[in-house]
Amino acid sequence: MAHILIKFGGGLITTKSKMKTVDREAISKLSRLVRELSRLGHKVTLVHGAGSFGHLKAKEWKIADGALESIIEQQKDAVISIREDMLELNREVCNSLANHNVDTQSFPPSDWANEVGADFSGDLSPILNCSEGVVPITFGDVVDCSKPKLFGILSGDDLMVRMGKEIPGITHCIFLLGDTEGLLSAPPANPNATLIPIWNKNQQVSGEHDKTQDVTGGIFLKLESASIISKIVPHVWFIDGRKPDRVLELLTTGTTRGTQIVP
Repeated sequence: MAHILIKFGGGLITTKSKMKTVDREAISKLSRLVRELSRLGHKVTLVHGAGSFGHLKAKEWKIADGALESIIEQQKDAVISIREDMLELNREVCNSLANHNVDTQSFPPSDWANEVGADFSGDLSPILNCSEGVVPITFGDVVDCSKPKLFGILSGDDLMVRMGKEIPGITHCIFLLGDTEGLLSAPPANPNATLIPIWNKNQQVSGEHDKTQDVTGGIFLKLESASIISKIVPHVWFIDGRKPDRVLELLTTGTTRGTQIVP
């Protein structure tokens, strides 16, 4: 049986442009997927993004830049607020999974992680040692950093790298996207964009990073993270999260419509 590390993209489970707008229908579809994977005997570990529960407020108060003397008090309030918002989003995901008879245990990074980037500090052993039959879940969050930064944003993509490297036995690492079938030859809004079925780091990509909404690097960070993971995990994929059955197809047949990331 497979051990699947899955990321629910923030743009998949929320409307990224509208403050704290959750997409319950999308989350319910994903919950059904996790239930089916578990029923088939696969082990699942989950990460989810922040979407409009994190990025918009973080952008407004420049949280990714760390402590700025001119607005430090407002930033401190924003850090508390974003962490509360992320717990709220995580509850939405966990409650949906519970409604589909999936037991979960959450690990908010602000409780156990420090610093940012894929080499952040934090002990993964509680996630590794989660009880049998329980799906561990963590998410992008604002974490404490050493001075002078004081705080920063730990991306779900960076969590995926550490977890892909350190959780033994991961067979599949799947990034579920909210607005595209996989990696495209041009930004999704371009009518001439076509799906790239296989990608490695030597291939150039024409991407788009919406800095008005995304504070963690967008598609470029995802590709960098997936490329690192592909050196360790046999099957790394970008798949359309609006069509979760493609994950089941991948596990059944070894392939599906999406982008496979290879070393």
